[in-house]
Amino acid sequence: MKVNVYSMEGEVKEEIELPAIFNEEYRPDLIKRAVISSQTARVQPWGNDPMAGKRTSAKGWGSGRGTARVPRIKNGSRAAFVPMAIGGRQAHPTRAEKNHHEKINIKERRFAIRSAVAATTNKELVEKRGHVTGDIEQLPIIVDDEISSVKTAKQTREIFQNLGVYDDIERAKASKKIRAGRGKTRGRKYKKGKGPLLVVDEDNGISLGARNHAGVDVVCVENLNAELLAPGTHPGRLTIFTKSAVEKLGGLFQ
Repeated sequence: MKVNVYSMEGEVKEEIELPAIFNEEYRPDLIKRAVISSQTARVQPWGNDPMAGKRTSAKGWGSGRGTARVPRIKNGSRAAFVPMAIGGRQAHPTRAEKNHHEKINIKERRFAIRSAVAATTNKELVEKRGHVTGDIEQLPIIVDDEISSVKTAKQTREIFQNLGVYDDIERAKASKKIRAGRGKTRGRKYKKGKGPLLVVDEDNGISLGARNHAGVDVVCVENLNAELLAPGTHPGRLTIFTKSAVEKLGGLFQ
């Protein structure tokens, strides 16, 4: 499949052939597995002190006293150690040794990335994720390599407007809202939508220019993963590739 390469002014510069990775089979089940594996790999183990509530010399009084046979502190009748006692142990404490990581085979993970890359060409999937694609003529969007050296938010804003993706950035900005529940008191107060993903061959400053735009992520093509291409396990993210990134992508994730 041949696609246009756009300049930073939004004009057609040339035409290139997409590598075979963009024609990969669509496998949402594998994409979901790869994303969950990536997310669970970051889970930090935590648990309770194994001796919590057990540091006591309490002993049971035995039977025949008309009281429950629970351990009681030495100089009193207050129960200790047992789960229902004040200051006692937990019945089923969280254990730090529990493994939360959902593993995935290497070949499956690579297949999932290839499938997620191919999903970026499907306009129906991209719109289903909620992206705004009104002024966009083709997917994926291929842009000249000069964008990798842009370092200011003003320049990137103009480029995104020329490419027709700035409406999607505005949508991502407007989607910011306060999280429901206790999470807003635990360092994750806001929920924000995902905007365009920019895949480059080399980052010569574009991450500085794009970081102030809502929902925009920048990644080098070697570091591409399923979670960036399918946030929340939903494939079809609006993606912008540089010409060199597309050429290099053909030999990756095989």
